[in-house]
Amino acid sequence: MDIDIGLWAAVGFVFAAYAVVGNDALQTLGTFINSNRRLPWWALFLFAATVLVVVFTYGYITNEGDPSFGRLNNTEKYPIIIDPEWYYALPPLVLLVLTRFGIPVSTTFMVLTIFATMGGLYSMLTKSLIGYAVAFVTGGLIYAALAPTLERWFLKTAAQQHAPVWVLAQWITTGYLWSVWLMQDFANIYIYLPRGETATGAAQLNPTEAAVSVGVIILLLAYTFWNRGGPVQRILKTKTSVTDIRSATIIDFTYASLLFFFKEMNDIPMSTTWVFLGLIAGREFAIATIDKVRSVGGTAKIVGSDAFKALIGLVISVVMALGLPLLAQALTAQLGG
Repeated sequence: MDIDIGLWAAVGFVFAAYAVVGNDALQTLGTFINSNRRLPWWALFLFAATVLVVVFTYGYITNEGDPSFGRLNNTEKYPIIIDPEWYYALPPLVLLVLTRFGIPVSTTFMVLTIFATMGGLYSMLTKSLIGYAVAFVTGGLIYAALAPTLERWFLKTAAQQHAPVWVLAQWITTGYLWSVWLMQDFANIYIYLPRGETATGAAQLNPTEAAVSVGVIILLLAYTFWNRGGPVQRILKTKTSVTDIRSATIIDFTYASLLFFFKEMNDIPMSTTWVFLGLIAGREFAIATIDKVRSVGGTAKIVGSDAFKALIGLVISVVMALGLPLLAQALTAQLGG
């Protein structure tokens, strides 16, 4: 069955695809990019692209043509928009602008909020807040144990970080993290493509449409790697020892395991950005408290700044979701009058 994809749906899909892979390079691939800067960008890109194709194909086949892994099945919370209007393409465009300033905005809130009902927004917000809290505590406990032992050893043996065993461990862990993250966040991209009139409301793309959509995402992913993650990487570089390949491996494995836990909990979309920020915040406080690499006050300032930027993104998302339809109605009435 061919799907007639409207202009604004296609534009929104492209904007969302680039906003997601560009903004979330910080969370999923940021440590991978930073700690492998000695390698050509295309080698890192080919690895990430291969994982993306495998995950998409697995989800597409096992979910009967639904690339979102069931995240959009609840049509009461995420209604099917047959032909999105122009303002549906604005949220990911705004996200692109915010990303240029290095702001860690949640793509889930920025993109999905305009499609969601209030019930859907409440579910996403609740799960994301829980995710931040659980990640903060997890990061704090893990690094309270690692900071005085393993992390200190990493600092003293920086020249040994590229040993084959650690390189292999990081690439495996990155594949694990990237795949779990894609299962969570494909919904933020494929919300723009029409969903079939099925019992679940799941998207049903034919093989050609699926291949074209993946091709677009891969091209945008290539640009992100060529640009080494872009301005949003500045946020990650302010954190302690994230360029050490061994520290990056531990961060990525912990983050991936948290995302896997929340993915298995239920199908409600959540902000992976908030989970990442919570993990990094807990880690930074533990290191600051034990190793005195940075003062607790200085750490609180950095963590607070990241949380404030994420909150700004949430506020902008809600304002756009509520205000854009009203703006469109007003413009229509004015032009009609």
